[in-house]
Amino acid sequence: MTEWYEKSFGEDYLIVYKHRDFGGARKEVEQMISWLGLPSGSTVLDLCCGMGRHSLALSEAGYKVTGVDLSEVLLHEARSQKGAEQITWLRSDMRDLPLDGGFDAVVNLFTSFGYFEKDEEQIKVLREICRLLKPGGKFVIDFLNPSYVIRNLVPHSTREDGNNLIDESRRIEDGYVKKDIILTAKNDPTPRQYHERVKLYSLEDFRAMIEKAGLQLEAVHGSYEDEVYDAERSTRMIFSGIRP
Repeated sequence: MTEWYEKSFGEDYLIVYKHRDFGGARKEVEQMISWLGLPSGSTVLDLCCGMGRHSLALSEAGYKVTGVDLSEVLLHEARSQKGAEQITWLRSDMRDLPLDGGFDAVVNLFTSFGYFEKDEEQIKVLREICRLLKPGGKFVIDFLNPSYVIRNLVPHSTREDGNNLIDESRRIEDGYVKKDIILTAKNDPTPRQYHERVKLYSLEDFRAMIEKAGLQLEAVHGSYEDEVYDAERSTRMIFSGIRP
């Protein structure tokens, strides 16, 4: 059976998330650089790079970047961007990466985690991050803040983007935040339907998984404004740490 993430990250994803711009990615990368503390020329793996927003910004900042994603559609979009030729792009499942490792840093951004049903599958991802880092290598994992999501969930919204009507329904169910997306073109009433699902992990749960994978957590940030994580107020839960 096809998993939701094998279907959802296609051409319509580029429409639904068009508002995620490259300028915003550059600002986020500037903050990440201060957390990572890596010199120019360091090797960075952008795990689940999507359309390459952060990979390109990291490359522009002077790093040697490898971008990995499962979606060929998003990788094609990434390869079409200015400066993309400086980056190594690779299609792969994040649980089993065809790379030897030795990276100075691995980043996993924009809630590209928690896609699987079993905790063991999420831990596989963290173990791959550990394997791919050289000893002393740094990691950043940008995840949602479950408490904030639960309190601020918008159950339903609609918007238009050019020829498309985008209908989004959201709910908390069985320990996941779930989103159903329906796109309808003005000239074609046939709906295109997608589903997204992310498992809600608390700080304690995430900390335990990170330790189980052999990584060492150093800090938890509440946003890219470098605020300390607060379970009630922070919009994000961004982990930074090291492979011992």
